[in-house]
Amino acid sequence: MDIISNLPLFMFVMLAVLMFTGYPVAFVLGGTALTFGLIGFYVDYFALIEFYNITARIWGSVAEKPILVAIPMFIFMGTMLERSGIAIDLLHCLQVLLRRVPGGLAISVTMMGTILAATTGIVGASVIMMTLLALPVMLQRGYQVQLSTGTIAASGTLGILIPPSIMLVILADLLAVSVGSLFMGALFPGLVLAALYMVYIFVVCMVKPKLAPRMHADEAPADSAELWSLIFRSFIPPVFLIVLVLGSIFFGWATPTEAGGVGAFGAILLAAAKRNLKFSVMKDVLVRSAKTNAMLFMIFLGATAFSYVFRSLGGDDIIAEFFDNLGVGPVGVLVLMLLVVFVMGFFFDWIEIILIILPVFTPILETMDLGSHVAQSDFLVWFAILLAVNLQTSYLTPPFGYALFYMKGAKIPGVTMQHIYAGIIPFVILQLIGLALVALFPEIVLWLPRKLGL
Repeated sequence: MDIISNLPLFMFVMLAVLMFTGYPVAFVLGGTALTFGLIGFYVDYFALIEFYNITARIWGSVAEKPILVAIPMFIFMGTMLERSGIAIDLLHCLQVLLRRVPGGLAISVTMMGTILAATTGIVGASVIMMTLLALPVMLQRGYQVQLSTGTIAASGTLGILIPPSIMLVILADLLAVSVGSLFMGALFPGLVLAALYMVYIFVVCMVKPKLAPRMHADEAPADSAELWSLIFRSFIPPVFLIVLVLGSIFFGWATPTEAGGVGAFGAILLAAAKRNLKFSVMKDVLVRSAKTNAMLFMIFLGATAFSYVFRSLGGDDIIAEFFDNLGVGPVGVLVLMLLVVFVMGFFFDWIEIILIILPVFTPILETMDLGSHVAQSDFLVWFAILLAVNLQTSYLTPPFGYALFYMKGAKIPGVTMQHIYAGIIPFVILQLIGLALVALFPEIVLWLPRKLGL
């Protein structure tokens, strides 16, 4: 084995090992890049001047990209909606509207997760918030613990798929495709997943009513006037904000970055209308948003350095040669890529996966041809959404599913890690069914962007 020519493989192994140390991911990526850059220089495979190229690439691919300004805006919007209490009112309203439906509260949580996904895109915030707000209520009403935890974890992860999604903004940047195309392309797959969750909950609760007792009649609004007041007060404002943000992109009135600014300002107005726009609230929202942004962009910097050194040492050639030697054709290569991402989801977060894997996969993706199944011009958009659906499972799959730890960290009495693991199994299966549907029927992704001419 030629050790020098296989430096990229050792680089990848070192990265995988260091990921399990618990050290910050950004520093693991950057430190691995620095270490192997110096090793490459020692064996005459890497020039020291190339470290300067990393700085230039960070500036050009991160600091200078206006589209990435959308990320802080969406993070601020989601944090403000959570902190202002708008989400609490939304859950109560949905629960009242679906009180006569089998599993109505669980379906309400799924609908709330879908709406939050379209307003925040922050999975951690959605899962923690719904765990604290909904899980105690579900358990108090006699819902099965496994059904409750699985519903909250799965619906909370819709935020990385349903636009405006931070992940889609990053994918668009890495694959050099339109953010608008990915936003519109992800809309139907996200709604398909939400629908699969709700159908599953409805069927299971109809077959086994004891899993989800219905709401008592005396808890419903006294009359239709009270019901409509609840709808106008708690349901319409966040839905209007969604229409404002997505509609401005949908109709071409604003770029995703501008729409993010509209969403952030809209969240402030909603908090003010609720009379909860206090100094303490604004300070908390700004601090939490800043911390989340700092974490994301530090990972960008480390991943940029890692991908540059990896490719400079010949990593692209090794990966391309590996796939060529498999002899499985384009479909086989695509399936293998998705399988690699799915397995990595057991151990890593989505941001780590795409920033490590996509620079490696991109040269192969640019030459991939699936014939009549997907046109070459549509391939990258379709693949990005396939990847997004696949990456959603990374939040749920043990042992390191982040949504599971978010939920356990909320410390709800009577909820164990075994309950959470058992609860997510049917929802992971539903996600894989959704992935298969998107793979077999590309029009689920491509119809809307084509209709809008994106």
